[in-house]
Amino acid sequence: MKKIAIVTVNYNTEQDTINFLNSLKKIKANGFNISVIVVDNGSKIVLKLKESENVTLIRQEENLGFTGGYNLGMKKALNEGADYVLIINNDTIVDEDMVSNLQQTLEQDKNIGAVVPKIYFAKGHEFHKDRYKKEDLGKVIWYAGGHTDWNHVQSIHRGVDEVDHGQYDDPGEVQFATGCCIMFKKEVLEKVGFFDDRYFLYYEDADLSERIKRAGYKIYYVPKAILFHVNASSSGGAGKGNVLQDYFITRNQMIFGMQYASLRTKVALVKQGVNLLMKGRPEQRKAIRDYYLGKLGKGTFFKNK
Repeated sequence: MKKIAIVTVNYNTEQDTINFLNSLKKIKANGFNISVIVVDNGSKIVLKLKESENVTLIRQEENLGFTGGYNLGMKKALNEGADYVLIINNDTIVDEDMVSNLQQTLEQDKNIGAVVPKIYFAKGHEFHKDRYKKEDLGKVIWYAGGHTDWNHVQSIHRGVDEVDHGQYDDPGEVQFATGCCIMFKKEVLEKVGFFDDRYFLYYEDADLSERIKRAGYKIYYVPKAILFHVNASSSGGAGKGNVLQDYFITRNQMIFGMQYASLRTKVALVKQGVNLLMKGRPEQRKAIRDYYLGKLGKGTFFKNK
């Protein structure tokens, strides 16, 4: 029987993690076994969780970011013999058929290396609640597949903020897998590796998506697999706020773009970096300096914080 390891990361969000684990109890496990790995990623508030036969808690004293926290869990999953690894944010609620729908799609085609679900905003957590009818809440799309806008070096969620009327109900290949929820075949992780720790937070999923595709595998969108996202309360295990985004998005866009983008886009990124050094917000200026100084991973963002 196939084994699926579900990996999530907790960072000072105990109630989110408890709610997430409770939703896993409703999963219909037909033809596979499930184990759960929770990485407590340097939380100031110690996660109080009763370990069971199927739930393993890894307590990590240092905040390793989104990349390090999930890498720790994925490595353990493979060491314990998982055939498939499902990484998923702890601020989510899982539909009972999501895991089986993802796993079945992975088995359909040897060239499919990773699969992603349709993700809704959890009811009441939409960005723009006032624009929707009451009956539409809970049906607003957060992600229905995605791609990379190479002109601006940004990851784009298809369908975001749209009410679902079935417009994205066709399964198919996509170019970008959101780190909110991805299921991998074991062989893919063994071939391409885990998240790149240079990123720490943001763009790590875009980078891994590129490596998966360049290794010859497809990323596949499975609309029958449903997930509800409370949205960004965990912020990748590193914290919240525009200041954090200023730093990591600015720096990591440089890392990602300078590795994968066209020469024309790379030139544009260099010009943008010069402009940010001169006129950007404080954390943006710091981010560009750190990129050129090679201060990656956690960088200097948390210094004196």
